[in-house]
Amino acid sequence: MAKSSKLVAAKRGKVLLVRRRSDGLWMFPGGRKRARETDKACLRREIKEELPKLKLGRISLWKEVKAKNKRSGRKMSDAIFIAKSAKGRLAIGDKKELDRAAWQKPRAVRLTATSRYIRDRLFPRKSRRS
Repeated sequence: MAKSSKLVAAKRGKVLLVRRRSDGLWMFPGGRKRARETDKACLRREIKEELPKLKLGRISLWKEVKAKNKRSGRKMSDAIFIAKSAKGRLAIGDKKELDRAAWQKPRAVRLTATSRYIRDRLFPRKSRRS
């Protein structure tokens, strides 16, 4: 099982991201699991804490990621879930941790290392033809 769960919700070319208050970096919403909590239960709890007005449709596991950040050496162990739909106001629930939530273009903001990893695999750059 993963140590954290993350949500990827996309609509009209944008993804749902939240911004950390501590360093201003954006990330996919989610967080760390509690003891005896499933990955999906963790994600639902974290979304309720971070974005209490958001209503998620069906979510499904995209991938479990176990990797090491080449720059920091930090180990990632995340369950990445894809939401079929996400509706509602983007009101922040945990104002100590987060200061903003928005639908953003995946490459328009500075992301955390884990969120960059997820973005690069789900939304690869389009190759240009000469």
